[in-house]
Amino acid sequence: MYCHLHVHGEYSLLDGSIRTDKLVERAKELGMEAIALTDHGSMYGVIHFYKACKKAGIRPIIGCEVYVAPRSRFQKEPGLDDYQYHLVLLAQNKKGYENLSNLVSRAYVEGFYYKPRIDKKLLEEYSEGLIVLSGCLGGEVAQLLLNNKYEEAKDVAKWFKKIFKDKYFLEIQDHGLVEQKHINPQLIRLSRELDIPLVATNDVHYLTKEDAKVHDILLCIQTGKKVNDIDRMRFD
Repeated sequence: MYCHLHVHGEYSLLDGSIRTDKLVERAKELGMEAIALTDHGSMYGVIHFYKACKKAGIRPIIGCEVYVAPRSRFQKEPGLDDYQYHLVLLAQNKKGYENLSNLVSRAYVEGFYYKPRIDKKLLEEYSEGLIVLSGCLGGEVAQLLLNNKYEEAKDVAKWFKKIFKDKYFLEIQDHGLVEQKHINPQLIRLSRELDIPLVATNDVHYLTKEDAKVHDILLCIQTGKKVNDIDRMRFD
């Protein structure tokens, strides 16, 4: 049975449109045995999510899609530090949950610059008990591959494998996007060359096809755009 490991709920503010109870209800309908919650930069929904999953007899996987500073979390220079890489962290056990909580807290207290950010130094410090997925198109490996920097992407993947050993996975997605079709063969190549397993995910932001319109409106609110604006962020 397929298990969703990259899911944005209502606490991925103005980005995820899924209510926690509805998420668990839908997973139950589909006969899923487990499901993850990986909100952007936050863990606000995990208690409600955990309790709802337990009540429904579904295994909850607690996670977060964190923002990683391109340099140090303490560096906040315009033009250099206002972009953040995406990375999916999943708690494997109680220690992993504690470390994930620490990472998210320090991202707000120490690293906030546009977004709550961690850095690789913190990842190394709080690595125990965490499973790491390389992320969506916003991940560091994916971004380097999109910019035709294969060897640099390889070095990044090597670093994560060194720190997280067999708990680091290259995340591969196919939503029909041109960018994904460009990098997926390279991710497969990286997987083979470095002996890093692949994990297939969907970047879940809403539950059903009918919810796409509502989610698009959320994106407009987030970005200050109108639905009819041609040049705006949208989920193609």
